Amino acid sequence: MCRRFSMSAGIDEISRHFGISRVMYYYKNRYNISPTQNTPVILHDQGEKVLDELRWGMVPYWGRDAVNANLYSVDQNPTYRKIMDTQRCIIPSNGFYYWRTVGKKSYAVRVVSPNHKLFGVAGLYETWRDASGEKIVTCTMLMTEANIFIREFEERMPAILSEEDIETWLNPETKGLNNLQPLLKTHTEAMRIYPVTPMVANDDHDHEQCIEEMDLKLAWVKNL
Repeated sequence: MCRRFSMSAGIDEISRHFGISRVMYYYKNRYNISPTQNTPVILHDQGEKVLDELRWGMVPYWGRDAVNANLYSVDQNPTYRKIMDTQRCIIPSNGFYYWRTVGKKSYAVRVVSPNHKLFGVAGLYETWRDASGEKIVTCTMLMTEANIFIREFEERMPAILSEEDIETWLNPETKGLNNLQPLLKTHTEAMRIYPVTPMVANDDHDHEQCIEEMDLKLAWVKNL
């Protein structure tokens, strides 16, 4: 599953690409987003797209954190079915991190579009309250069958939506698995994979160095 990604684009670029009308928090570039951290999320609000910040790793009141979710599994749970119809979002990204293993060693890689175009990943969100009663809004990425580039690392990949399908996904009138599932097609456009610093494994390592291409000789680490 995808457990790290980046959203390293300026707010003007994000707003133009996704048609954002309002920004609800102080946005900053994120170079290494990991589970339980906050991530930029696009929501539909009164006919507009708004950019907000939610905790990645959905926490439904009945279960544990869900960083990634399979649409078919979601549809089998009555609570998830309600969320799927009413609480959809887009998680913007411009790169996913994986670990490439060769023999007994491995190194971190970043998967991007050749022109570093932004992705819009289908997501769901949920609101819950912790033991102190504080309101927390969390989100999860939906997954689909991996393409030939991601298949090296896993069988599923984030469900990247086309620009047209982003509009349909966020439209509150779109409901039901029969209408939603066709939107989650495997991303077939070319993707580029390049080595990056092994420090992306560190949750505190969140700066521009994370996305820089690294000399492969320096990227190798022991596969423990």
